[in-house]
Amino acid sequence: MQLGGKPPQLIDQARDGVVDIVWALPSYTPGRYPTAAVFELPFMVSTAAGTTLAVQEFYEKHMRDEFSDVHPLLFHVHARGVIHTKNPVEKIDDLAGMKIRAPSRSIGKALEAMGATPVFMPVPALPEALSKGVVDGAVIPWEITIPLKISELVDNHAVTPGPRGLYTSVFVLAMNKAKYDGMPADLRKILDDHSGMTMAAWVGKAWDEIEQPGLAKAKESGTVREMSPDQVAKMREITASVTAEWIAEMDKAGKNGAALLKDANALIDKHTK
Repeated sequence: MQLGGKPPQLIDQARDGVVDIVWALPSYTPGRYPTAAVFELPFMVSTAAGTTLAVQEFYEKHMRDEFSDVHPLLFHVHARGVIHTKNPVEKIDDLAGMKIRAPSRSIGKALEAMGATPVFMPVPALPEALSKGVVDGAVIPWEITIPLKISELVDNHAVTPGPRGLYTSVFVLAMNKAKYDGMPADLRKILDDHSGMTMAAWVGKAWDEIEQPGLAKAKESGTVREMSPDQVAKMREITASVTAEWIAEMDKAGKNGAALLKDANALIDKHTK
């Protein structure tokens, strides 16, 4: 944020021309981009590669109206999130009473349904929050644990195995519309040819590949546990209410929530190898 402001203000900075391009999380402004939030519902994400392509195609079909005040160059997600805690989490009941940093409203509700207390903050604030006991853990992907030194702050890491992971977050690379429209046609074509699905194809793969160092570090300095299939199934059952609530909110807004969810799932299946 060298140019000022806070993370939730990034998209507005691109919209208003304060900056030309931003990389931002729409979920930092809850309720403003509700359609994009379908990919942040519990147990949606497959791989970063497959889900990134799904989000990008989904944008072309369903999200243009929500992002009409900027020119999106790319949508992508990170790899599936992991539960990182000071105390072990082997079953859902172990989360009871834990204060867990949540990345989005959907996962905050999911954590609450499982007995934890969600705490919301931008991810750069997490190390200090862990060291001061403001939170007992967090749900984040492996890749960000390296720069944040999470494995030095917690010893326990719980993975939810299966074809779909616990959660992901949606990111957007957004450009100021006037800046894009003002480019010469030949330069705009170059940008168009290298953004969208073309960029999504390699960005998603890169996000999967950068998971390994964080996982290796966690195994070296702590304990990585896979939750049992029974516990994962129970998680899915408990958090289904979060998805049902999202569908109801979309229906209330005049959109067919169930149809959007069905298409998002179909696109993830289509692009996941």
